[in-house]
Amino acid sequence: MKVMLLGATGLIGRHCLTQLLNRDQVQEVVAPTRRTLPLKDQRLSNVLVDFDRLDEYPELFAVDAILCCLGTTIKQAGSRENFRRVDYQYCLDAARLGRAHSARLFGLVSAVGASRRSVFFYSRVKGELEAQLRALEYPKLALFRPSLLLGERGEMRLAEMAGAHLAPWFNPLLQGPLSAYQAIPAEQVAQAMVNDCLVSLSRVESRALVEVYHHDQIVKLATQAETRQ
Repeated sequence: MKVMLLGATGLIGRHCLTQLLNRDQVQEVVAPTRRTLPLKDQRLSNVLVDFDRLDEYPELFAVDAILCCLGTTIKQAGSRENFRRVDYQYCLDAARLGRAHSARLFGLVSAVGASRRSVFFYSRVKGELEAQLRALEYPKLALFRPSLLLGERGEMRLAEMAGAHLAPWFNPLLQGPLSAYQAIPAEQVAQAMVNDCLVSLSRVESRALVEVYHHDQIVKLATQAETRQ
């Protein structure tokens, strides 16, 4: 299987890259990035690209599946417009190119509460992207909606650091429908994405299938991934 990984330098993407390269089923990982990845592997094709001009790299999108972990924050992006360009436009452009080149699966890191009708800008952008991806009718569209992500980031985010310290206390209180809001390790999300991708590609049909995964489903998929390694 040939898999494209978008966002390989990010929190979830780094774990996805390691997971993919640890799987025998994966023949090649195509990882377009802005800067060179430190990891070297004979099955890794790390190509430096301009994400504003993805259509200039059509040959990269001749893959079986695309896992999209692209994402930023409004603070990092500097404006809502820049945030939307990364979290919406880049992801959608990649999905369209993949579909045009017969990719069979698109997996996206979205967010809990994603909805086109949300009053929150962040959630609304995620919901709008999900709607556009559904319209592309991939044989398999996997939407992962984690809440607070736990893990070591390249930059300090005080709110997320506080959330990470409080997660062991609050997670047990979030049960039933509220379990979707439990904090989750980024590595588990990556494990779930890779496992879902490889299993789905072995059985994907021509009809459009959309799966939405929240906390409990993500944890279950991640556990299955661990048993297969």
